Amino acid sequence: MKTIRNDVIGKNTLRLVDTGKGFVGLLISGGKQLKRIDGDDPSKLWTELRAAAGRASDAYFGFDGARARFRQFFPHGFRSPAFEEAERNYKLKAKAKLDAAAPLEQALIGSGLGEAALSAYRGTNLLSPFEKTRLQPLLCGPDADPFIQAAARFTIGEIEPALETMDRLLARHDNAKWTVVTYLPFLWRPDEHMFLKPMVTQQFAERVGHPFAHEYSPALESAVYASLRDLMAQTAREVADLEPRDNIDLQSLVWIAGEYKEDDLTAPAPAD
Repeated sequence: MKTIRNDVIGKNTLRLVDTGKGFVGLLISGGKQLKRIDGDDPSKLWTELRAAAGRASDAYFGFDGARARFRQFFPHGFRSPAFEEAERNYKLKAKAKLDAAAPLEQALIGSGLGEAALSAYRGTNLLSPFEKTRLQPLLCGPDADPFIQAAARFTIGEIEPALETMDRLLARHDNAKWTVVTYLPFLWRPDEHMFLKPMVTQQFAERVGHPFAHEYSPALESAVYASLRDLMAQTAREVADLEPRDNIDLQSLVWIAGEYKEDDLTAPAPAD
């Protein structure tokens, strides 16, 4: 028997062993074996082991817990007036404004769209005031056109080269953040792209047992975004009974499950 892969996640040790006749995944905590998984495909087995580690977390409540948490605040679901007012309408308003002033097709090749993009960023409270402040010199200067074009290329699927370009441009303004690079694609095509708010999304992933909780990195790398999309695809399947329309609904679900308090429904979400 030979250990071919080993990792530590929180208090848990994950170990993948080649037995010579197959593979065994072991989940160990405090010197005790919590889980054993046998299989022939080491890659698939490792993924299953990572999911098992997530379920072993003290924070785990699964998708049933996420659904119950959402229903606690919005018992009538995504299409209720309360949800529309608190979580969806202001994002759709920002999307409509972006689509009118800087449509995706124009953003791919156009120029002079910096003010329109900046207005879209300011149209919601999804980014912090600090991040928005650092966007102003970027979108009002010579880096605006290449940044917006890269964001548009990201939106149509050129993920890795677009990330490299946005990373380089944003680094000049000390603002190379996942929130910044995923925001415009999320508004342009919310059926395909997800806005990444790192901390709450990591916490959500831990609570539902998804590897994104440990695969996240602040580095703007395509593998991180691929893991995020996998998390959201699984979330869409797991809460299909709630009939989410797009990632605007799912992003709200992530936020509600992790951050909502009772007084969050006393007023609609603000726009800056």
